[in-house]
Amino acid sequence: MNRIRTGLSFFGITFLLSCSTAPSAKFPLVEATISQLQQALNNGVVSCREVVEAYIKRIETYDQASGINAITAINPNSLRTAEQIDNAIQNGEILPELFCTPLLIKDNFDTHDMVTSGGSIVLKNNYPPDDAFMVRRLREAGAIVLAKTNMAEWAFSPRETVSSSYGRTANAYDINYVPAGSSGGTASGVAANLAIAGMGSDTGNSIRGPSSHLALFGIRSTIGLTSRDGVIPLIFDRDIAGPMTRTVEDGARLFNVVAGYDPNDPLTVPNKREANYLNFLNSDGLSGKRIGVLRALVYKEDADSEITLLFEQALQDMESAGAMIIESVSIPRFADLETEIQSCNSFRYDVGQYFKSLNSPPILDVKDLLNSEKFVPSSKSGLESFSEYPLELSPENREQACLIWPRHSLRNELLANTISTMDASNLDALVFPTWSNPPAHIDKASSEYRGDNSQFLPPSAGLPAVTVPMGFWQGRLPAGIQITGRPYSEGILIEIAYAYEQLTKHRKPPDGFDELPQ
Repeated sequence: MNRIRTGLSFFGITFLLSCSTAPSAKFPLVEATISQLQQALNNGVVSCREVVEAYIKRIETYDQASGINAITAINPNSLRTAEQIDNAIQNGEILPELFCTPLLIKDNFDTHDMVTSGGSIVLKNNYPPDDAFMVRRLREAGAIVLAKTNMAEWAFSPRETVSSSYGRTANAYDINYVPAGSSGGTASGVAANLAIAGMGSDTGNSIRGPSSHLALFGIRSTIGLTSRDGVIPLIFDRDIAGPMTRTVEDGARLFNVVAGYDPNDPLTVPNKREANYLNFLNSDGLSGKRIGVLRALVYKEDADSEITLLFEQALQDMESAGAMIIESVSIPRFADLETEIQSCNSFRYDVGQYFKSLNSPPILDVKDLLNSEKFVPSSKSGLESFSEYPLELSPENREQACLIWPRHSLRNELLANTISTMDASNLDALVFPTWSNPPAHIDKASSEYRGDNSQFLPPSAGLPAVTVPMGFWQGRLPAGIQITGRPYSEGILIEIAYAYEQLTKHRKPPDGFDELPQ
């Protein structure tokens, strides 16, 4: 793999940067949170430059040597940005809310100063003209784009993270297992403490699934609350982008910055976000909550018995904290709608619109990839299927029209049935295992792919959902519990997840990624 090395350029000459300084003795990076880091910065314990240098050293020490292969490129501007933040701190300037927060960004988010490949070798030299909406928001809030992360090519796979641009990513808890897909690079990188937090995208699974497999908090918002502008699309009316973090608090901090209306995203809705999602970080947040158990996604035919036991224990823990557990909630026509609701298969059109946004797109039609064979073998069937649909006609204008959210009768039926079910029992949220099964072996990603509970309800109904660690399968591979709710109930979901996290504290880092010596 050809990795972009860290350096600064002056007058056309690139100088490699020495990252010999590591602040381990001053400020431990393993499991560090945003608030802990910012307190240390304000107290003069460590500088922002030292923190960024130390994270770069962790990437260079661990990413390839461990075998996880999570990082595609280190941002050559990250140290310069860190120095600007240090100057602002020294000058007593008012600091934005995410100042000096080093982030890992999935390789389908546009970054004007870094390659955005979408996991495809045909975009290996793609420098977008500007930042994605969320990346711009994060930078404006003082966050640092530290590095980009590997992903499943074109975000096609929920099973594994393999790209033609950068290869295969493994699970940081055990490289013999998958991190799921498609945001596996962000998941393994954040879990291994290669940055303080990260960003991923989720069409049917890809924030929540990898977060579950890597003991992270991941949030998929209501369709309409967050912008996807500048994120390479898969299925535009199902795509969501958002945070993947080691703690609920850090996820809420990132979400507080990226949530909101964007006129460049036609599906976003104004005036729907909460004033401050940090207000929902309530350790007593489970008390009085009415939580329904969606058993249709618990006792599945091939569900792993140990994952089920972890889930049952999670329910007991929630109940012990004052939640009322409402058993066996059933959504009308749930199984029927799961079969009847079909994806719009708009990838060819959607990504074609993305290609037009580039200054010098290497291709204008993914159908051209089929003849070039510049893709991983597992992408072939997807490319063949998507290429059957028109390039220039939007899905709603096809001869056999494909309705787009929110003008989709079956998806609206699922949404209405879910809300009415929650209303009937006065529920605050629904819960189920994020995966009913443990991660697949990395060489059996397809044959052992089972238990993915993320694909249907939240994406099809446009509902928000979060996942938070609920323990470890056989004491070593993470498992997560998923919490979903009514449209725009992200605050309540954060409150429930935070209270559960603070009660159980299941998160623990993977072995083999210790603090580095100074």
